[in-house]
Order: sequence, then structure tokens, then C-alpha cells
Amino acid sequence: MTHLPNLVMDLGLILGAAGIMTLVFKKLKQPLVLGYIIAGLLVGPHFNLFPTIVEIENINVWAEIGVIFLLFTLGLEFSFKKLVKVGGSSSIMALVEVVVMLLLGYLTGKLLGWSTMDSIFLGGILSISSTTIIIRAFDELGVKSQRFAGLVFGVLIVEDLVAILLMVLLSTLAVSQQFAGTEMLAAVLKLAFFLVVWFLAGIFLIPTFLRKASKLMNDETLLIVSIALCFLMVILAAQVGFSPALGAFIMGSILAETTKAEKIEHLVASVKDLFGAIFFVSVGILINPETILSYAGPIALITVVTIVGKMVSITGGGLMAGQGLKTSIQSGMSVSQIGEFSFIIATLGLTLNVTSDFLYPVAVAVSAITTFTTPYMIKLSEPFHKSIERVLPAKWKRSLNEYSSGAQTISTTSDWKLVLRSYTINLVVYSVIMIAIVLLSIRYLYPLVTEHLISGIWGDITAVAITLSFMAPFLWALAVHHPQKEAQGRIWANKNYRSLIIVLEFIRIGIAILFIGFLLNQVFSVLVAIVVGLFIVCLLVVFSKRIQNFYIRIENRFMSNLNAREISAASKMTHTLVPWEAHLTSFDVSPESAVVGKSLVELQIRETYGVNVAVIERGDRTIMAPTRYERIFPDDKIYIFGTDEQIETVRQLIESKVVPELNGEAGKEEIRLQKLVVSAGSMLLNKTVRASGVREKTKGLIVGIEKKGERILNPDSELVIEEGDILWIVGSPWRIRQLEAAKELVV
Repeated sequence: MTHLPNLVMDLGLILGAAGIMTLVFKKLKQPLVLGYIIAGLLVGPHFNLFPTIVEIENINVWAEIGVIFLLFTLGLEFSFKKLVKVGGSSSIMALVEVVVMLLLGYLTGKLLGWSTMDSIFLGGILSISSTTIIIRAFDELGVKSQRFAGLVFGVLIVEDLVAILLMVLLSTLAVSQQFAGTEMLAAVLKLAFFLVVWFLAGIFLIPTFLRKASKLMNDETLLIVSIALCFLMVILAAQVGFSPALGAFIMGSILAETTKAEKIEHLVASVKDLFGAIFFVSVGILINPETILSYAGPIALITVVTIVGKMVSITGGGLMAGQGLKTSIQSGMSVSQIGEFSFIIATLGLTLNVTSDFLYPVAVAVSAITTFTTPYMIKLSEPFHKSIERVLPAKWKRSLNEYSSGAQTISTTSDWKLVLRSYTINLVVYSVIMIAIVLLSIRYLYPLVTEHLISGIWGDITAVAITLSFMAPFLWALAVHHPQKEAQGRIWANKNYRSLIIVLEFIRIGIAILFIGFLLNQVFSVLVAIVVGLFIVCLLVVFSKRIQNFYIRIENRFMSNLNAREISAASKMTHTLVPWEAHLTSFDVSPESAVVGKSLVELQIRETYGVNVAVIERGDRTIMAPTRYERIFPDDKIYIFGTDEQIETVRQLIESKVVPELNGEAGKEEIRLQKLVVSAGSMLLNKTVRASGVREKTKGLIVGIEKKGERILNPDSELVIEEGDILWIVGSPWRIRQLEAAKELVV
């Protein structure tokens, strides 16, 4: 008898249980995540009714791979450009929620008598909502087109980045076991430094690599290359002291900026689903039902704190950001749950051995309850808003509307703001790049040159020269480049501000000299570093034109890669008129939609629903302000402008399916080429092809006629049908048979 390794048996048991629970929860129309957790509970060591896994350690390794793929796909959906475009409202709402929930979680833990570390981790667990659960609930309830959904998506994007920051901070806190401000600041700066370096290098290199290798890549090679890039970043993140999950998230966010992002997301989905299922099953395996029963009271309290705290914090953040009362309440009641990131933070606490064993099952139980309540919270948000609006004093409602309108006022940007912002961004970006170049040079290039190629002073000079050649474009950009030349020119025209501009220029040049000194001081003495530094500055001035051209090529390559993929996320970037509650959103028209083939005048969308069709996207073509005679085609994307209520009725129209009218049949009709012989009593006799009514009666087309031994392909519509003619009709067989039956009836 062949012996199977325990790993294979355990994996088979896990996937078997997960498969059964998937079917059950699909039938019950409940989130699959809950099914996986229950599957893990059933095959775990705390439940003896079914076979139990043997080696939990091996399963934990598979689960960690699941976390990597989960974070990788979240990164593919994240995109730093989306974060930039999220807008102030979503950012304010997310930050208010995170701060409030961190505080509420900590206070709740202390109220329950838990340790400080348990309370801190509880705050982190409660601060992040579940992207997976919210998107699924929005799809099922059909509210993705409503304005509050766009704000919620923005909140989730900000929360993803905050979750990564929390993982780093909690890891640092767990290691130091105290609130060391210096260590926490160092951890944040280290994270920011590596995020910038990885993002800049990734955007510069990876899209170019994928573009150059595109001819060699089919689906298989693209999948392998993408996963390889993911795990290379996982290894790199682990090497510099971050969690592997962070590396996976960063690589996903880099690939999200490439033109292959959607295809990669599609290819990786099955792998992510497999390992994600193992991860969530492993979550269930670690749950002890006795722990949940003994902590039923704390679970109930934390669930209430989660639902109420998130609802109040997001609603308050929305009102602070100038969103209307209705939109703020709907947003707050949509994010009142915890999910995948909460599991990861809870797992982090267990892995670092800083949290109690009960915290993990408590977090899972709260997540399960809040996941179940999410759809009902979204459904109740509008009635709840109406009840709140009824009891609010008229003065308060008027003040909220005025504040919302004022918060949306477009403000002008001063020249000083443009110049200072560009100087600050350039200083941060170029400083990070040059620090990274110097550190890499000291770590790898300098030992290579001085120990293996050239020894002595000439080896030092060679290593410094190579490093400076890499730094030169960025030194020039930091000291000389003017990204806001027009704004700076307008400021320079005012003589009162010229001295400030001169001071800024000297500051930039001084910082560039400091970077040169920083490099030289690693190799030479201070005096030599100063002398050589001044000499290098002179060389930068002399060769300024060549360095400028080289820098421009680098910048153009980076910007080309960054903007290669046009982000089409209309639901996340709705254009709103506050306090009118009207906004722009988009719908994809499926081939089965009832609107396909109909013109706007036939649909009467504006007259019936009170909305405007602003734009139609058809492949690479964009139809701006379409006329009333424009027809809707399959796979069109149409942009509608209206209120939430109006757009909801249009959504139902667009998503409604065509149902065949005859014979009570539904679905696709069979299409065949059928032969019909015209007899003496036929209703088609002596009629033209046009007047025969074949098109109308059979929904078909006469494509050929055999007349007196002559074959006529695609006959003219004025051709007369005679006795003995054989008609060849493309259409539904049962409709053509009905036409024959009608002929026999006439006879």
C-alpha cells in the first residue's frame, strides 16, 4: 500500500471540506469566506465528528502563501494612481474612521480587562473594513452606481494603505514592547523610503520589461512571470525587515499601473482563490469553539462597537468632508464590518507571540457576525437617513446643505503654492533616489570594485565616479530643474519676491552639494570631500545640457510607463453636484440587455427617467453628447447623469434581459438554414420578397431563391415569389414551421 505524506492528506481534507462548504454557502447566498472558516472549524483539532488534519504547521505554510496571493491581488486592485485620485472626501472619512476605531478598540479592550498589547491589536483589527465583502454586497444589491459607493471605494483604497502602515507599526511595537516614539518614527520613515524606491524603480523597469517581452508572452508565461515578480518582491521585503505580505502588495500595486494589469488579475484569480481558500480554512482551524462560547459577552460588545463605531465615524467624516447627510449615512452603514486585513493583523499578533490566544477567535467571530449584517445595514441606510432627516431641526438641515455646497467650491491655486509643492515633491523624490543609489553603491558596488577589480585610491575614485554618473541626472534635476517654470516666472516678475526665489535656488543647490558630500564622505576625508564636491558641482554646470537631455529621457520613460494604462473607474470617480445629489456614473451594456439595438429616441430615457446620456464609449471610439438617433450596441459603456433614484431605475432597464415573445420560450433561439417550397396555395405566392412578411413573421431572412433551375443568392427585395420557387431562409426553425402551417391553413 502506497504511503501518502500527511501534507497531501491534509491538503485533500481541507480542499474537500472547502469545496462542500462552497456549494452550501452558494446555495444559501452567503459569503464564501464564512463557509471556508466553518470548513476549517469542522476539520480542525477542536471538532471530532469529522476527520482531522494531522500537521497544522504545514497548513500554516500554505496559509501564508494564501496571504501573499491575497495581498498581491489587493495590490492589483489598489494602484497608487487611484490613491492620488481618491480625493479629499474619501481620505478624510478613512482617516477619521481609522483613528476613531483604533481608540475605541483600545478602550474596549481595556474595559474588558485585557492586556495593553491585546487592546492595541484589537484597535488595529477593528479599524480596517473588508473590501471583498463590501464589493460583493454592492454587486448583489445593485448599488455600485450610486454616489455613496464611489466614496466607499475611495475609503477602502486609503484603508488598504493604512493597513500596510499598521502592520509595520504593530510589528515594531510588538518587538519593542513599548511606545518608543523614535523607533515608531524610524519604522514609518523606513516604510516610506522603501515604498518610494520600490514604486519608482518598479514603474521605470517593469512596464518596460513587459512591453519588450510582450511578443514572447502568452497567458502561461505572463502568469509565471507575474508570480515570479511577486515572490521576488516578497523576498526583498523580508530581507529589509518587512512582512512578506507587504512585498506582495507593493508588487501588485506596481503591476496595477501596467497595461497588463487586468489580464494578470484575471490569470492570478484562480491561484488566489485556491490559496485564499486554504488561508481562510486555516483561520477556522485555529478557532476553538469553547473559546467563542466563553467569550460570547466580549464578542457581542465588540460587534456593537464595530457596527456603531464605524457607522458614526464614517458618517461624521463624510459630514466634515462636505458630503450630504444621506451620502454620509449610506457610506457609514456600508463599511460596518471587518474582514481579510483583520485576520492578517490577528495572525501577526499570534506569530509574534504578543497577543493572547483568545483574541484570534474573537476577531473571527466578530467578522462573521458583521459580514452577515452588512447587506442589511446597506439596505437600511436609506430608511435610517429618512428617519434622521425627519427628526432633525430645519435649521440644522439648512446648515448642513450650506456647508456641503461651500465645501465643494472650486478654489484657485496660487503660483506660490504650485512652486512650493513642486519643490517639495522634487526634493523628496530625488533625495530618496540618491540615498538609495549611495546605499546600493556602498553595499555592493564599492566592495566589488575595490576588492575584485581595482585596489587602492584608484578603486575608490572609480567607485565614486560610477556612483556619481548614476546620481548626475537627479542632482541636476534637484539643483537646476524648474518643473513649474511659468508660475515661477510670474513670481519673478514681482520684484518684491525675487529675493525669496533666489534663496530657494541656493537651498536647492546646497542640498545637492550635501548629497555629493554624503557620498564622498563614505570614502574620503572631510576636506577631500569638500574640495571634490565643489569640483563636481562645476562639472555638473559645464555638462548641464547633456545631463538635462539624459534626465528628460528618464522622466519621459517613467511618465510613459506610469500613464500607459488608462484607469476606467467611473464608479469610483463620480462627478457630483452638491447639494443636488446628481452625479455621473457608467454602465456596461451586456449583449443580452433589452436596450441593445434600440435608439435613444426609442428608449425615451430622458423623457421617462429624467436622466441624460452624456457619453457612449464603443471600443476605441468615444461618442460625446450622442444624438437621440444614436443606437445602443452590445458592450457599449454609457455614461448617465442623474440622481441615485433616477439612475437606479435606468440600471434596472439596462440590466433587464430580452425575453422571446412567442411560444413561451426563453433563452437563445436555434438558428438554421431552412428550405421552404412555395405551393399553389401559399400565402407567399405572387408577392415580392419585401411584401412577403418573412422577415417579420419568422425573424429570419431570405438568403436565396431557386427559380426555374436558376439560383439567386441574396435576392432583390422586389423579386416576385412564384409557384414552385424554393426559398432558403436563415432563421428559427419553429418560426419557419409556423409560417408553413399558416400556408396550409390558407389552402
